[in-house]
Amino acid sequence: MNQKLVNIGFGNSVVSRRVVAIISPNAAPIKRLRDEAREDKRLIDATQGRKTRSVIITDSNHVILSAIQSETIAQRFSPDCTLSKEEIEE
Repeated sequence: MNQKLVNIGFGNSVVSRRVVAIISPNAAPIKRLRDEAREDKRLIDATQGRKTRSVIITDSNHVILSAIQSETIAQRFSPDCTLSKEEIEE
């Protein structure tokens, strides 16, 4: 089985087909989601001590924190598909 790994920063990668969403960490519901994942031991911190700039949700309900912007990670999923900033914000 050929699995594509996507770099989420600082030598950390995720299997692309397991990712459900890549979201910004600023909203209150996302902060609650992160706290719940920490309590349930489903939180993976891949920030290497830096500021969290994106939250990745997987199909196994794990929550992964990354120090790379959401837009940058999304572009790494499909390198031949480039979206404008307006398309990403929709």
